[in-house]
Amino acid sequence: MLGLPQSTEVKRPLPKAQLYKRFDWKPSQRECFDGYVSHLDFVNWIAPRTLPAIAEGVEVKEIFVIEVSLKSRDFDQKSIVLLAKSIPQRVIYLLRFEDEAMLAVYHSKLFTGPWQSLDSTTIELSGLNLDAVWQSIVSSIGQFSVEQKNSLTEQIKANEERAKIEREIAALERQMNATKQPRRKRELFLELTKLKSKSNWYEINI
Repeated sequence: MLGLPQSTEVKRPLPKAQLYKRFDWKPSQRECFDGYVSHLDFVNWIAPRTLPAIAEGVEVKEIFVIEVSLKSRDFDQKSIVLLAKSIPQRVIYLLRFEDEAMLAVYHSKLFTGPWQSLDSTTIELSGLNLDAVWQSIVSSIGQFSVEQKNSLTEQIKANEERAKIEREIAALERQMNATKQPRRKRELFLELTKLKSKSNWYEINI
């Protein structure tokens, strides 16, 4: 399954009650999670012990795959974020509803891939060590590239900052188009020019 080597397969249940007790979730968090998630299973363990060809990384020592069986295709992503923040390991989440699946991963924030058939859902292991493999998985699911000078975390932060600036530019453009007063329009134009200069800097430097 997922195109991963058979040596990585573990298939072990992860009872929700065990999670609730271990991580001391609030009753409201338990109720919300239980409303969306049917059950969970550890399905793969990616590590030098199961894949000798891939070395241990400086930061990443092992990667797990957890299958999350959903009660509905429409789910609250906050439930997956809560799960990801509770489990300290590097984890790929296989979110499954009937015969469809979506990959998700948490690194600074939650990234999700598209819904597709379970049979078409694969995880590619690219890299000589687990640091590189993890970076490749996160950037693939998140659909972004990591510049050579940036770490994965730095790239995510830079992407978020650029997205924030682009949202501010769009908001200022709407305000400027709606403003009739010449003085206010001029003020908005100057703000917009500064933001666009900052956006161009990010385009060149990230």
